[in-house]
Amino acid sequence: MTALSVIVPVRDGERFIADALGSLCRNTRRDFEFIVVDDGSVDATPAIVEDFRADLPGLSLVRNPAPVGLADARNVGLAAATGRYVTFMDGDDWLAPGYLHELVGAIDGLGCDFVRADHVQVEGRKRVVHRAPLARRGVVLDPREAILPAGVRTMVDYPYAWAGVYRRSLRDLLQFPGSLHTAEDRPWIWRLHREAATFAVVSLAGVFYRRQVAGSLTQVGDERQLHFFDAFELVFKDVEPEFLPKAARNFLALLGHHLEIADRFAPPLRARFAERGAAMVRDLPVALVVEAVSRMAVEREEAIRALVPDLPPGPSVRVRRDKEEP
Repeated sequence: MTALSVIVPVRDGERFIADALGSLCRNTRRDFEFIVVDDGSVDATPAIVEDFRADLPGLSLVRNPAPVGLADARNVGLAAATGRYVTFMDGDDWLAPGYLHELVGAIDGLGCDFVRADHVQVEGRKRVVHRAPLARRGVVLDPREAILPAGVRTMVDYPYAWAGVYRRSLRDLLQFPGSLHTAEDRPWIWRLHREAATFAVVSLAGVFYRRQVAGSLTQVGDERQLHFFDAFELVFKDVEPEFLPKAARNFLALLGHHLEIADRFAPPLRARFAERGAAMVRDLPVALVVEAVSRMAVEREEAIRALVPDLPPGPSVRVRRDKEEP
């Protein structure tokens, strides 16, 4: 039986896909399969993947004739997966040697629904370890208990699908909202923590995640960035009242981040972004918004208050928090 399915969505990734697949060659096992989903590439990506067939046992290539986006590309990979567990990897990242073996060993040993791990953020030559925001390691926990408290960074603020491993028997919980081309991991992580039964965090940092890659969706200022609002509409649609303060803080922190870098948008898109952001802020309970923004970095609070000028003032004495990660 296949133990692990590794799903690698990629589009026009000829610059980095060889690095990604080379790292998988140092993570092979007879019971591992590697599913590359080529999402309508028009460059040499499929040819480079084919070149790795001899060196990467278990490699398969699924090709989308036209791009469907990261979320649906991952869903295509999930449909093709046969492993007991699944994990994800982006086509411009890479893995440390032996990391997948350790990841499977962790979830096998713990016997839980999913396991989350740390990662290494890469910007040029810089390497920084980012820890999953839970201090308790190697202990099976209730995922719902890792959503709160609202006022600190928790596991729903760490949405990266590739930073973990998941039982494929979770089925629908692993599906991504295919309507989204950005922020698809936000409703995904919320649903996973609200509906799965058990999880754990382990101290493994084997994923090397490239930041500031030209052409990546985090760097592109087009209409796909509006999907950020669609993502949080999905979160708010299903969230229980007890979790609404956390969901609101989660949304507002990310909104503040987007507003800080709004210069990447052309003026018409910036206006649409601001209009939609203001409408969603006004749909939230005013007290929650005021409390949340009063604890943000000053720049983010000012950006949100400029968006919603009629927002009541917050308390006069406030404890400022460091900026939450986008």
